[in-house]
Formats: sequence, structure tokens, C-alpha cells
Amino acid sequence: MAELRLVELSASTIVAVNNLSLKPGQEQFLAPVSYGVAATVADPSTSWQRVVADGDEVVGFVSANFDDDASIDYFRSVLWRINVDADDQGRGVGRFAVQSLVEEARSRGLDHVNVIYEAGEDGPEAFFRRVGFTPVGETEYGEVIAQIRI
Repeated sequence: MAELRLVELSASTIVAVNNLSLKPGQEQFLAPVSYGVAATVADPSTSWQRVVADGDEVVGFVSANFDDDASIDYFRSVLWRINVDADDQGRGVGRFAVQSLVEEARSRGLDHVNVIYEAGEDGPEAFFRRVGFTPVGETEYGEVIAQIRI
């Protein structure tokens, strides 16, 4: 694996992001990428979206929101989405994306980042625990709220 780097989401990278593949069973835990991209249009001042590149190849995508004025506390600093191409999972791409997000949150003076996910077999819980997130609650819809402290 070449050195991983973050690049801005752009017209030249969005097609590759939309074509990231998933392992069987993962699709039920992930809304289409276009939903996440729509969030930047809704409020680009609070949205943080980056593409993870390995050399010239797009291997992942990470989207977060930093909004001190969010009406729900766990939405003030939240990882919305992380996608890693099926062929690149298990190679450190996701860990790199989360570490980059944590550094961004730290640079903004924040002390944690939340993530919200649906529990279930083949779901993202094991990954989130491995990279340092700890469950801290549940949404009104039964989704897990986990947090990584900075």
C-alpha cells in the first residue's frame, strides 16, 4: 500500500467514491453515498468530507459534521459515514480515516467524536470498537451511539 492521504471530495473523485464496493452483507448498514454528499449542500459550513487515496486510487471516503449549534448533542461532532472499498478493507484505510477525523476534531478544539450505527451481524460495530469508539447510549430509534475521546 502506498502512503494514504486525504483529498477533497470533488467532481474528479466523486464517481470513484460512488463506485466503492462493499463486502456481502454490508450494504444493509450503509445509505447511498449520495445521501452523505447531500449533507454538504444542506450546510457546507459544518460538513467535513474527505476522500482517502492510496496513490492515485480512491480507496475510501469519510464524512463528518461539526456543528456547535446542532439541536441534538451527539450531532455536534459526529462521524456520519466511512466507506472503505471491499478490496481494501483490513489494510488500515478505515483506521487512517478515523485518525484523520480525530485530528480534525482536535484542531477544532473538540474533545470527542460520536458515531451512530445500527448493531447487527456484519455491521460496523467491531470496526468502531477496534479504532477506539465506546458505546455511550442509544438513539430514540435504537441505534448505537458510540464515542471516541480525544
